[in-house]
Amino acid sequence: QVKLVESGGGSVQAGGSLRLSCAASGFTYSSACMGWFRQAPGKEREGVALINTAYGSTAYADSVKGRFRISQDNAKNTVDLQMNSLKPEDTAMYYCAAKKSGGCVWDKSGYNYWGQGTQVTVSS
Repeated sequence: QVKLVESGGGSVQAGGSLRLSCAASGFTYSSACMGWFRQAPGKEREGVALINTAYGSTAYADSVKGRFRISQDNAKNTVDLQMNSLKPEDTAMYYCAAKKSGGCVWDKSGYNYWGQGTQVTVSS
């Protein structure tokens, strides 16, 4: 059974930091694309950061470049998202997603598995 479990969300003031973690199990983690997506109320779910777990290559949305960093721990099957210099517009539900094969894409429909989400709220 595939499971993605997010943790680490919360409330922070603008300029602060949070670290999200996604624990993955039940699939071949070492050859997947893992991604963090977010969805704010009334908006489409959008990609934030992606990592190819086989090569460690990463990609970021323009809105978070230089502020967010995605990383993986293959021994623990976890993917983390370090979020610095947070802004109120970063407020959203953050989801971990896994794509079994074929490389990373920004299209959320390409992802096979999703976590339940963790809320991030940034106040001004």
